[in-house]
Amino acid sequence: MTDSDPLARLAALEGVASAMAATRDGIDALLRDRGLRRTTPDLTAESLLRGAHASAVLEGSDASLDAVRADGGDHTSQAALRVSTELLGLVPVLAKTPLQAVARIHTLAAKGVVDDIDLGRPRDAVAAARLQDLGGTLSRPTTGPALVVAAVAHAEIATVAPFVSHNGIVARAVERLVLVARGVDPTSLTVPEAGHLRLRREYESNLRGYDQGGAAGVHGWLLYAAEAYAAGAEASPLS
Repeated sequence: MTDSDPLARLAALEGVASAMAATRDGIDALLRDRGLRRTTPDLTAESLLRGAHASAVLEGSDASLDAVRADGGDHTSQAALRVSTELLGLVPVLAKTPLQAVARIHTLAAKGVVDDIDLGRPRDAVAAARLQDLGGTLSRPTTGPALVVAAVAHAEIATVAPFVSHNGIVARAVERLVLVARGVDPTSLTVPEAGHLRLRREYESNLRGYDQGGAAGVHGWLLYAAEAYAAGAEASPLS
């Protein structure tokens, strides 16, 4: 991506803008019609808990939601929970220094699992360069919709796998953070991770397409992401 507004170019791909707009309308309706009178910190906490569980399952955990709720579940779900407890505090960091937010998310996920020297640090020069590219994309103004920004951030981290561990958890956490920071879901009541889990086969195949399928793969990922975000809204504790 070398043009001045690559996210707007991606949003202009056939069907992407309309799919994202329809999903955004659904999210707005959920938050407006069901959330205004009963949005509480407890609902946000529940959404984050559900998201941590779903993200951990996608990362290989076999812990149930009840187990995660009771005692944190297994090591993978505990990693996702550590991220969830601090995630919303990183909103201003993402706005100013996005790569610092990404590094902090990895540190939270991987603390006690990998060597301290590897926490928040790219695993090699190629990964570092790709992260720098992503940081630039997230820092530049764009006319592309926020849902496209979130989807691209997720796919870049998930497919580049810039860290030595927990890349999927980091990718999904960054996605949620973008949705909060860019005003799609300011109180983090939708559960995009659960949307991906519900559509797991499509999720995994479209990530492979993004990584290996060229322009068509990127296009397919963005169309898939609109569907996943809609499913994530259905998984909200407001629903």
